[in-house]
Amino acid sequence: MRRILGLLSRGGKIQGAQANIFVFVILIIVSSIMLLISGNTFSFDIKNAGLSIFSGIRGGIYELSSFLSRTVLSIKELSNLRDEHADLLRQLDRFEELERSNAEIYQENIRLKEQLDFSRTLRYRRIPAQISGRDPDNLFSAIVVNKGSFSGVSNNMAVVAWQNGTQALVGRVIQTGIFECLVMPVFDMNSLVSARLSVSRFEGIIEGQGDRDTPLLMRFVPRRAREEINIGDIVVTSGMGGVFPSGINIGRVNVVNTLEYETTLEIEVIPMIDFSRLEYVFIIEAENLDIVTFGD
Repeated sequence: MRRILGLLSRGGKIQGAQANIFVFVILIIVSSIMLLISGNTFSFDIKNAGLSIFSGIRGGIYELSSFLSRTVLSIKELSNLRDEHADLLRQLDRFEELERSNAEIYQENIRLKEQLDFSRTLRYRRIPAQISGRDPDNLFSAIVVNKGSFSGVSNNMAVVAWQNGTQALVGRVIQTGIFECLVMPVFDMNSLVSARLSVSRFEGIIEGQGDRDTPLLMRFVPRRAREEINIGDIVVTSGMGGVFPSGINIGRVNVVNTLEYETTLEIEVIPMIDFSRLEYVFIIEAENLDIVTFGD
């Protein structure tokens, strides 16, 4: 019995010692934690951690604001560039328009200089004029010119023009207003012009066919003249009839037709005037048609 009690007593002492050791270890751990909490090192680590966290947040906010600011500035800059581009395009259009205007003015000056040089060679009274339109009742034939009786124009005055270094007949005045007149061109179906072949000197009558792109017809040329007429010969006014001065170029021979049942020839004549490009003309009046002539 005593032996058993001794063993129990010894076992209780062992368990008590182990409990004391456990309690001692717990106390050491708690003391260490309390020491760390109350020490500067732990406080420093907490501060550093907080600083790192807030620095990261602040950096993120800064980067985000910088990104948004750069985006807004880029959009504004893009808008400014678009406006500058549109302004440059408008300036380019103005420069191109000015360039075209300068080119047109240059060409206009050349044409006017040619007309002036031609005017100085005329030996009779001349009235420079410009084509201003077409007769609405005769759209493809009659020509409206911007000079009338106020400038000294009267009916049956001859009208000539200068193109590509050559003077040629346009037609004659058929109606006169105060500030405008109506000109019947040589290609009109009602136009008749006394004409002569400049080389062979055979005469005939030039008739229009109603279309500026269709050759004129020279009729009543003697049949015997066939061998003396060549393609390209110049046809001029003869001065007969008292309307057109003699020697004004009309056109060039294109085709010579010999009709078996006719005693005369029919000659196709290409006008020297390109009526599709006609802009300026001279209305002329010879004081003496018998002595005032053009050079061939």
